[in-house]
Amino acid sequence: MSLWPSSNNQGQQAEALAETFLQRQGLQPRERNYRCKAGEIDLIMSQGETLIFVEVRLRSNARFASAAESVDARKQHKLLRAAQHYLLQRRLTDKVQCRFDVVAFDRGLKPDGITWLPNAFGA
Repeated sequence: MSLWPSSNNQGQQAEALAETFLQRQGLQPRERNYRCKAGEIDLIMSQGETLIFVEVRLRSNARFASAAESVDARKQHKLLRAAQHYLLQRRLTDKVQCRFDVVAFDRGLKPDGITWLPNAFGA
């Protein structure tokens, strides 16, 4: 048995910490781990009339890029497609404003190591 949490378990912990952090910032949770053929959205939150699609990133080694920088154009495109699927499935395409946030952990799973990037990239 390993003493270190599996990467899947660490990812779930990061998502839970991110959700708690965002709730403290006034966002309301809507859904976690929305999956479709286009990809996955870690957290879907809302703030007023705005729907917020959140990508949670955890990096143990920032040698090549920080956690936030790892959300490259390819990942952004997948998130956009998954968000479009969510909006179509919920019949929300013309009813809400949307944005994409990134919550990044570069120093492990510590609440003081959270970087929140609201409106990290446009649609």
